[in-house]
Amino acid sequence: QAQLAESGGGMVQAGGSLRLACTAPGRTFSRAAMGWFRQAPGKDREFVAGISRGGGAKYYSDDAKGRFTISRDNAKNTVSLQMNNLKPEDTAVYYCAAKSTILSDNRKFDTESDYSIWGQGTQVTVSS
Repeated sequence: QAQLAESGGGMVQAGGSLRLACTAPGRTFSRAAMGWFRQAPGKDREFVAGISRGGGAKYYSDDAKGRFTISRDNAKNTVSLQMNNLKPEDTAVYYCAAKSTILSDNRKFDTESDYSIWGQGTQVTVSS
């Protein structure tokens, strides 16, 4: 059963912006590095962005770099993904994921197997 809840998906025209949010139970969120993945129809799930438990380290896929920004609010148990200059190829279901880590661990976690807790996903559709 998913313990993470994504929101903020929707339909937008190319060049537009969306902000996704993911909330988690406090115990899960406070002890976890967080990541965003996406899965387009007929394709494998792929890494989009990740952020360390403390928020000091952020990582992006090459496609997301410069357009997307990941952030976390530890007081609200929320991780966000600000997506700007969206393209039709960004159309996908976006998933939030959590990986339990120690506070000093700033490694990049960019594969599905790194994460143990997932949300159910939110659809993002970008029209041309």
